[in-house]
Amino acid sequence: MRIPILKLNNYLLISIQTELDDQTAIQFQEDLLDEIYKTESTGVVIDLTSVEIIDSFIAKVLGDVVTMSGLMGAKVVLTGIQPAVAITLIDLGINMQDVPTALDLEQGLIKLHQELGV
Repeated sequence: MRIPILKLNNYLLISIQTELDDQTAIQFQEDLLDEIYKTESTGVVIDLTSVEIIDSFIAKVLGDVVTMSGLMGAKVVLTGIQPAVAITLIDLGINMQDVPTALDLEQGLIKLHQELGV
């Protein structure tokens, strides 16, 4: 299963609507990095509202996606992080300290504008 990646102006929007398994997470990572490269997007909003829990592998992939996107010149904003997901990320030592967050997709786009100085 592939996670849809939408382009809006110079941003990519992703709303993860299903629990992630390892294969889907790796495919998402590859797809997102390819899209950043192809579209030269400067910002990415990843909405996690529907993700209620993640395991250690998915948490690592999510952290890697944020880091890799940054290396490619795209700022990532995470939205809709559920309490269990936040706890898992911190418990596993996934560094998200410098990653902007927002409550929902709309606020995430506003936050991305602010982060990029647009």
